[in-house]
Amino acid sequence: MSDQPIIQVRDLHISIDMDEGTLTPVRGVSFEIHPGETLGLVGESGCGKSLTSKAILGINEKKCHARGEILFRDGEDRVTDMLKLDPRGKAIRAIRGSQISMIFQEPMVAFSPMYTIGNQINECTRLHITKDKKESKAITLEMMKKVGIANAEKRYDQFPHEFSGGMLQRALIAMALVCRPRLLIADEPTTALDVTIQAQILELMQELQKELGMAILFITHDLGTVAKMCDRVAVMYLGRIVETGTAREIYRNPQHPYTRGLMNSVHKIGTRKLDRLFSIEGTVPLALNLKDGCGFFDRCGERTEGICDLKEPELYCLGGTHCAACVRCREEVTGGA
Repeated sequence: MSDQPIIQVRDLHISIDMDEGTLTPVRGVSFEIHPGETLGLVGESGCGKSLTSKAILGINEKKCHARGEILFRDGEDRVTDMLKLDPRGKAIRAIRGSQISMIFQEPMVAFSPMYTIGNQINECTRLHITKDKKESKAITLEMMKKVGIANAEKRYDQFPHEFSGGMLQRALIAMALVCRPRLLIADEPTTALDVTIQAQILELMQELQKELGMAILFITHDLGTVAKMCDRVAVMYLGRIVETGTAREIYRNPQHPYTRGLMNSVHKIGTRKLDRLFSIEGTVPLALNLKDGCGFFDRCGERTEGICDLKEPELYCLGGTHCAACVRCREEVTGGA
């Protein structure tokens, strides 16, 4: 694995001006991903995962104001700050789809119903690889076969409504990978699929990752999928990363109360039928005019008034790559200092 990361997100903030005040769905997110590595971004719906990923490609809505740094290293070792590029300019369009691709959450709305599947995948090929129609079609068909679409020649001329959900997801992966990107952003790519198809899609992504050597930002709320797919994990809550580390560190020894709550909320083999599934009390607060202190304060069963509600804790290193943003974690390591 290269020492130089493909993508570095540094202190990313995203704000939205509203009549009621300023909404801050992303507040100081930082992470990096190296070649061949998979980083899992985990958290409840509304915690800012998708906004963070879309900021990398500059495809958030105009009302979203982003600041910070998103440094992308291309194949020629040139570093570009994606936030400084015009979202509609030629520079970022040369990167989108070619060097950074994204698998969107809903394949049914990712494709236009007006054009055939082959035509839409082929558009990426002709835009970034070759203008020759025969050559671009051959490249498209090769990728469609590689992602497991049977009878690709026939499927090439079919429309999205003629595909099943699983096949449409494979076509979406083919469109994302046809230009062999350095970074793949997968935004909950298996949410709408049944368990059997989920397993096939995940295995397919792992095989293509080994073949192409690309990095993956895997966004999900499925902890089982994260354990299978990811090398490192970043847990998000209310627009911030509250715990990060290797998948082994996070799963064997979760430290932040929110991470432990997520782990305990998963149904485990061997539990009795009548046992109640653990749930985290309360709801995620709206990221609007937030109070001082830890964002998880109102829902935390381990909170300490007069400490946790005064200042939002920073990520504290617990050893190795394992870090957590919790005052109690810091006290355990430092002996209460």
